[in-house]
Amino acid sequence: MYSALLSIHNIFRWLLLVSLLYTLIASVQGLWSRRVYTKMDNTVRILANMIGHTQLLIGVALYFVFSPITRYFMENGAAGNEQMSFFGVWHAIVMVLAIVAMTIGGSVAKRATSDTGKFKSITIWFSIALVMILMAIPWFRPFFRSF
Repeated sequence: MYSALLSIHNIFRWLLLVSLLYTLIASVQGLWSRRVYTKMDNTVRILANMIGHTQLLIGVALYFVFSPITRYFMENGAAGNEQMSFFGVWHAIVMVLAIVAMTIGGSVAKRATSDTGKFKSITIWFSIALVMILMAIPWFRPFFRSF
C-alpha cells in the first residue's frame, strides 16, 4: 500500500506543478492584458486548489499512517539524518503552508470585486505557494515512481 500511495503522491506532484504553473501564467496574462476574469479562469483556479488539497490528503496519509520514514522519525527523531529531518519536519510543514497559501489566494480571488483584484491575488498567493513547493520537493528522490 505504501509504494502505491507514494506513486500516486508522485503523480499528483506533477499534476499540481502543471496546474499551478498554468494558473499562474493565465493570471499574469490576465493582469498584463487587463482582460476580464472568465469562468475558465475560475475553473482553473478551483482545479489547481482541488489538486493541491488532494495531494495534501495523500501526503497526510503517507505521513501519519504508511511511511516508514516518518514512523521512524516520530519514534526516534532525526538523529542527525538529513532525510529524516527533511521528511519529518521540513517537507511536511512547508507543503501544508503552501496549500494554505493556495487556499488563501483562491478565497481572496473569489471575494475580490474587480477582475484585476482576482488576477492579482491569484498571482501573489499562488506564486508564494509555488516557491514553497519547489523548495520542499524532495529533488533527491526519483522524478517518476512506478507502481
